[in-house]
Amino acid sequence: MSSHREAPEISKDPVADNTDLYAFVDPVDPTKVTILANYIPLEDPAGGPNFYQFGDDVLYEIKIDNDGDASADVIYQFRFQTRFTNPETFLYNTGPITSLTSPSWNVRQTYSVTRVVVDGDEDERTATVIGSGLVTPPVRIGPRSTPNYPALANAAIQSLAAGVKVFAGQRDEGFFVDLGSIFDLGALRPFQNLHLIPLPAARGKDGTKGFNVHTIAIQLPKTDLTRDGTMPTNAMDAKSVIGIWATASRQRGMMRGDDGGSTSAGPWMQVSRLGNPLINEVIIPIGKKDRWNAVKPRNDGDFLTYYQDPELQRLLPVLYPGVFPNLAALLAMPAASRTRDDLIAILATGIPTGVVPGFQNFTGTRIADMLRLNMAIAPSTTPSPFGLLGGDAAGFPNGRRVADNVVAIELRAVAGVTLPLVRSTYTPDGAAGVLTDGTSNDLAYLGAFPYLAHPQEGFEHSHD
Repeated sequence: MSSHREAPEISKDPVADNTDLYAFVDPVDPTKVTILANYIPLEDPAGGPNFYQFGDDVLYEIKIDNDGDASADVIYQFRFQTRFTNPETFLYNTGPITSLTSPSWNVRQTYSVTRVVVDGDEDERTATVIGSGLVTPPVRIGPRSTPNYPALANAAIQSLAAGVKVFAGQRDEGFFVDLGSIFDLGALRPFQNLHLIPLPAARGKDGTKGFNVHTIAIQLPKTDLTRDGTMPTNAMDAKSVIGIWATASRQRGMMRGDDGGSTSAGPWMQVSRLGNPLINEVIIPIGKKDRWNAVKPRNDGDFLTYYQDPELQRLLPVLYPGVFPNLAALLAMPAASRTRDDLIAILATGIPTGVVPGFQNFTGTRIADMLRLNMAIAPSTTPSPFGLLGGDAAGFPNGRRVADNVVAIELRAVAGVTLPLVRSTYTPDGAAGVLTDGTSNDLAYLGAFPYLAHPQEGFEHSHD
């Protein structure tokens, strides 16, 4: 959560597990969009001697739909390669790593970036390598092994041609959520005194505090993303909206050798994907999570029923008796009368014109899990962590910024706060508008690319 170990099969394959996806108009350079795709959930910083790294046998991709058909029109592919400086030592490093060329750094990864343009039929593709031999920084081990870590990480930010910037490497886990409480029968610590099995109300505990992830970050000119190559300026123009998702794929076959190595072959098969936060966690049922990870967003109509009547909205009145009477009354109505068209708009189609004054991020009626971003909406000078619910059209569900409190936003939406947008006769319960798990990120985000904080170090870190 947001997409950490969210399905049975991908939980066994962390190196290919999407954890979070962020996409926003860059506040430092509003002519560009920054996209961050995170992988490898809950990395303990002290995970030596074999520290976490990207998979050499995984194809990582960021996909953009710019014409509303929920198929990728532009794809950015990332492939990694690991080499050992000295294969005769068990150590990740044999001395301090003071630069990206330090001879004491033993386990190194480089990567390539390929831009793929899809023209009509998905088989008609033009691929251009826009970066190769790019260096990932080392993981953050401690003050002896990785002194002055920010300088090491910043040296790995690469400027490519035509205004593109990339980074790939370890970052602090910027997503915050009370994992321990939420998965203990749906409890929210600030309101657990009202729970079916009550305990005294308490502050939330961030279950991801002190952990790291691996981030692929790319900053792109908006003109690289629009369908006609123009700069989006009109927020009400459909051409200003793009859909974004990230995937991880493995080749169909793998053979293990007697030497302990392995060889992969065959076509690439998608094993993980992510658009909006929390979809496969709390919308898709456990028996269909693996299939959801394998299919393309354009086929998400198969899962429409779970958007129309999500299990979580049915659990809230049960777990918090008497707290959500209006939601309980809604659920007592026939199924056809309680369809959550608001959630379908927010999470599956984008919000059409006329629902929120002066705003839209609609990509069409096709149900598809994509993070939808209206690139004509400028970054906010006073951002709200509650995004659009907080009156800030530059935040989630219009893309997603690193500080957006998506857990609280989606909890409130599922509890009924957004239903009056499409059903004026409905009055949300008072509790719906204040729901939160009571957590926040422990490290400040960076003010510039790649925005997520430098990773926690293995030598000194703590969990909540």
